[in-house]
Amino acid sequence: MKKPNILFAFADDWGRYASAYAEHEGEKSINHLIQTPNFDWVAKEGALFKNAFVPAPTCTPCRSSVLSGRYFWQTGLGAILKGAVWDRKIPSYPFLVEDSGYNIGFSYKVWSPGVPKDDPYGGDTRRYQSAGNDFSHFSFKVTDEYEKTKNLIQAKKSLYDEVKNNFLSFIEDQDSDKPFCYWWGPNNTHREWQRGSGKKIWDINPDDLKGRLPEFLPDVHDIREDFADYLGECMAFDGGLGVLLDCLKEMGELDNTFIVVSGDHGIPGVPRAKCNLYDIGCEVALAARLPNVVKENHIIDDMVNIMDVAPTFLEIAGVEKPSTMPANSLLPIMKSSKNGQVDPERTFVITGRERHVHVAREWNLPYPQRAIRTNKYLYIRNFKPDRWPVGDPKGMDNYEAKPPTFEELEHETYSAYPDMDASPTKAWMIHNRNNKELKESYELGFGKRPGEELYDLKKDPNYLNNLSKDNEYKSIKESLSKQLMDELENQGDPRLVEENCRFELSPYTDVDDKLDNTEFRKKNAGHIP
Repeated sequence: MKKPNILFAFADDWGRYASAYAEHEGEKSINHLIQTPNFDWVAKEGALFKNAFVPAPTCTPCRSSVLSGRYFWQTGLGAILKGAVWDRKIPSYPFLVEDSGYNIGFSYKVWSPGVPKDDPYGGDTRRYQSAGNDFSHFSFKVTDEYEKTKNLIQAKKSLYDEVKNNFLSFIEDQDSDKPFCYWWGPNNTHREWQRGSGKKIWDINPDDLKGRLPEFLPDVHDIREDFADYLGECMAFDGGLGVLLDCLKEMGELDNTFIVVSGDHGIPGVPRAKCNLYDIGCEVALAARLPNVVKENHIIDDMVNIMDVAPTFLEIAGVEKPSTMPANSLLPIMKSSKNGQVDPERTFVITGRERHVHVAREWNLPYPQRAIRTNKYLYIRNFKPDRWPVGDPKGMDNYEAKPPTFEELEHETYSAYPDMDASPTKAWMIHNRNNKELKESYELGFGKRPGEELYDLKKDPNYLNNLSKDNEYKSIKESLSKQLMDELENQGDPRLVEENCRFELSPYTDVDDKLDNTEFRKKNAGHIP
């Protein structure tokens, strides 16, 4: 009997936004405003994970973890964005399942380890995109087509046909006797998207978001509209997922395909989201389906790291997990008939970050963070609190004389605070930062942070009140700190085990590690202060 196929639908910058979550959340949840029927179907027919988190809230480090089943700091130069190079000695699940007899391929955005370093996306041998790449610019393309035809359904259909034809070109190119492993990685949920498209294309009224935004964001129309446009892109992703499900059904392969749907971190261009270790940056949607293996309508509360999909895919394919892969398969908890907390050991996740864009700080230095997230608490360690979390305030030091324009901040990431993507939200907050009512929100989003942060998420779900200096929480902080540091040390995190942390030196930064720069090394050593 042929092994199950594997379909991994993995959206760029898609946080935990799907209507399947609405019934598990309060009335003010944003998920009550959108419809994702295809994701919801996968979850209903299989498992829905309520506490899925990424290992790193930035694309390349996260994808390096997902592919290798390792923490991002264990992936060499795969741990950074600009300058990423895959260490071919690191096993990755696509090539392991290929060696076991699977056809493999992908469409749209994928970081594919194991191929020549001058061809990091897999080349024509594994990329299937002959029908085009317009889906990645969904709202712009639909808007343009609608202006010509005045037919919104037809405007969307042309992009859904692209998804279908790219997938079918992969299927037609394969040995039909073999199972397939296909990664669908659209990046339409990444910036930019057409302003006003949430309302125009998806009928999401921005002002319906009033009272639903996280409390650290100003509840104003411009920011609500920006968020609504993003939610429209989430719905577009779900529409593309539906196309793939229909294809599988027509092929007679729907019930013999292990379907996993998720994303690589939260919303871009929003304070405390992408590139941050708060929930809005790290929590993601996750659902999986395979009849007779994954229990139907299975609601899982376990804390899971999405790098666990690598050993999960290997187990589905009947491939032994490499000893160098610390992640663990999710199949045991998906097979269980128990809802809620299934595995009593899965009570926390570790997340972290080093560097996003390479020019965010002088010398291309990182903003090193690690965090532990339990079902009640979030504890964050900021190793270099003297640095700017969202990048140096470039353009802000001379702001009064020559401020970046609203348009620059909306479209040019590097115009100021470059570790936050350009967006209308970013532009609005910077241009209104002197408003007294905005002061606290602005500082939370753009200001420096202390060495430690602790949040009681049951009392403070928007992580506004840092309890790291609160005596009432002293023992909790110390316990979480120890648990985090022990896990980092056990997993060989350079921040703990290297005297001069590699992430502070070249080739990870512009600091030449061959120079005897004693003062720089002393100031930027990897050890915890």
